[in-house]
Amino acid sequence: MKVKESQSKKSGDGMARLSDLIEDFIKSLIEEADEEYIEIKRNELANIFNCAPSQINYVLETRFNLSNGYIIESRRGGGGYIKIIKRPVSKDWMSKLISDIGDNITESKSRLYIDTLLEHNLITEREAALMKSVLNEKILPVSQYEKPILRAILLKVMLAELSNNLIKRSD
Repeated sequence: MKVKESQSKKSGDGMARLSDLIEDFIKSLIEEADEEYIEIKRNELANIFNCAPSQINYVLETRFNLSNGYIIESRRGGGGYIKIIKRPVSKDWMSKLISDIGDNITESKSRLYIDTLLEHNLITEREAALMKSVLNEKILPVSQYEKPILRAILLKVMLAELSNNLIKRSD
């Protein structure tokens, strides 16, 4: 993996967390790749960001999982390459997304799901804003205990409708 100078030195307000910087860096590598995947060395990436390889593992596990539309293939030995594949959207992927929500979901986690849909160009900025506003903690007219439950139901319904529309478009 060759790293450009512009990639290794992210500009910003200094407030961004290391995980966000690593995520942005990996996503930029995927965007620039000729294929729908990249191969990187965990230790090399850790050296770029001057962090422990466990920090790289954390980012991969939380930001590049199946729910976020990625598949990770890890190879031990031979330099410890990690292959990150951006998975195309499918009915199966949407079903997995819906089932991953479970019976309740926090507002922050629901926003991550919506951001994933936006990143995959499944919804527009406007639709994302509308979805987030419907799931907002202050808007849901139920008790504090019931809010995560209602939020999960609403998000699942929105995702199911989106999935149905995707299937209609592909027919």
